Amino acid sequence: MAKSIIYKHYQRILSQWPVDLLRPEVSFQKTIQRRIDTQLRPTTAPLQNNVVSNQAQASVLTPKPFDEQGELEQVNVLYSFLENRYTKKYPLSERMMRPVSNPNYYDDLLKELNEAPTRSRFQSMLNRWKGFLRFS
Repeated sequence: MAKSIIYKHYQRILSQWPVDLLRPEVSFQKTIQRRIDTQLRPTTAPLQNNVVSNQAQASVLTPKPFDEQGELEQVNVLYSFLENRYTKKYPLSERMMRPVSNPNYYDDLLKELNEAPTRSRFQSMLNRWKGFLRFS
């Protein structure tokens, strides 16, 4: 019973989790989905000795024992990331976000991160060369 509730929490988290636009080939959702499928919905087929040749492979294929408290803690942590609890609890000061040495650093970084997924290969190469050739 508890496994199904935790499984539903994970499904809700994964449905709300944002997609990484910088690295679409690396999916947090797929990784967590594979993990919860092996932990919370284990297969009933027993492992055969002729398929699994050594102990290392067997430990990878067999799910670990279910730890309800540990799973609930992990679900809580994932919810805390989704809700931005830490930025609300520990807000950054204006002085921290605008360092004297480079006050626009974080604004420029956000701008760069927002533009990067839509940039063509040519634009990426051009920006790389601009970084190499700085005139001051």
